[in-house]
Amino acid sequence: MQVHVENQIPRSDALLGLIRAEGVHATTEPEGLAEALQQLLAGRQQLPPELEARRQAVRDLLRNGRYKPTGRAKPASEYLLREAQAGNFPHINGPVDVANYISLLHMLPVSLWDLDRAASTYFRFRLGRAGESYVFNAAGQQIDLTDLIVGCRVDPETGADAPIVNPVKDSLATKTGEATTHVMACIYAPATVVSANALEAICRDFADWLARCGDRVETAWAVLPPEQTVTV
Repeated sequence: MQVHVENQIPRSDALLGLIRAEGVHATTEPEGLAEALQQLLAGRQQLPPELEARRQAVRDLLRNGRYKPTGRAKPASEYLLREAQAGNFPHINGPVDVANYISLLHMLPVSLWDLDRAASTYFRFRLGRAGESYVFNAAGQQIDLTDLIVGCRVDPETGADAPIVNPVKDSLATKTGEATTHVMACIYAPATVVSANALEAICRDFADWLARCGDRVETAWAVLPPEQTVTV
């Protein structure tokens, strides 16, 4: 399965790292991840200066139009940092735990979604339009997507798109579960502090971890600059 992704975010500094994995077992915890997480959590009580600068740059990346990345609207990577410092780092399933590890390690927000539940092989990243929202948890809570960077599934017949992920909270409709076998991930990276080469290395590491979430996992990855399209 090949996935086509467009970057239509109207910013010159909006880099996207894309990772696809087929054949994962969501209930399989990658060998070595627990130890890597334990070591990482022990070192996240305080951010080093370079990661503090990255945290601020991510906020700047999300600061578009009326959207202000503060409070409950802050990037998901900051939520993970808070939970890590409080000793409440979440453990969900193999692929999600990998995504959270990568996010906390590099202080970059990450989206992860089930490709089968998305029911499309075309995706578009843009800013949310006025009035757009989606449910993000089982309690039925919604997030207002106006001016927030969003990833959308694209209908291959009509070209119409609908948001399913963003750097703050992903949609409940396409989240992974025990039956998940095909996943796609996006790393949101500000080019002001993360070069394309550095993001490539992060994507490769992400793919390597996802490859351990099953016996025969196929992975692919790519870095997507603004105003370009890529096949992963």
